[in-house]
Amino acid sequence: MTTDLDGLTALVTGGASGIGLATAHLLSERGAQVAVLDLDPSGALPPLRRFNADVCDDRAVRAAVQGAAEALGGIDILVNNAGIGATGTVEDNPDEQWHRVLDVNVLGIVRTTRAALPYLRDSASASVINTCSIAATAGLPQRALYSASKGAVLSLTLAMAADHVREGIRVNCVNPGTVDTPWVGRLLDAAADPAAERAALGARQPTGRLVTAQEVAAAIAYLASPASGSVTGTALAVDGGMAGLRLRPAER
Repeated sequence: MTTDLDGLTALVTGGASGIGLATAHLLSERGAQVAVLDLDPSGALPPLRRFNADVCDDRAVRAAVQGAAEALGGIDILVNNAGIGATGTVEDNPDEQWHRVLDVNVLGIVRTTRAALPYLRDSASASVINTCSIAATAGLPQRALYSASKGAVLSLTLAMAADHVREGIRVNCVNPGTVDTPWVGRLLDAAADPAAERAALGARQPTGRLVTAQEVAAAIAYLASPASGSVTGTALAVDGGMAGLRLRPAER
């Protein structure tokens, strides 16, 4: 196993399940000291450090980030992964749901990064990675609210990269396709034909399958590593070719 993160510290929000947990484990395996911030961090087991906070609560976020920095001895890597989903067209989601999703998916990044910046500025290898989505760059049906929130994450990533590059802080994002996570699992369970829905979600990606959480974690680990020291303001697609490939129908 590569140990390119030896001596570095990392904080992963939404790190107790799905992409966040896979990322926390991989960063730890590669040598980083890792803390997880989550509404319910119980899914993160030692050696991961656990901190409870709602990214919609600025006071709780500041306290958790400070606690993580003290426990780890600083913060070199911040992975802003906490997020929630939504389905529907612009007709389907009430204002309250719009406010909630944008609060978690966009302002959650703002609050956590704002709290972590003093520690990141003290790091010689500071990196922020935001979990964005293919929904930021491709029009997906029944994802109006979710797509709007992830479009904001993409733009926010670029703005943050410009603001902090001269402070030695790199800011990038990953754009996963449809990832086999607990949230997607719940969507499939609610479908009239879960097997058919899973096949349809897999088929819209040129690789013909869902992305794994471990594959997204590997991309995040690259962006966190000093090996990507010249990479900032970049959106790294982990989508099975969905964003860029236009395949002809398979011959029968």
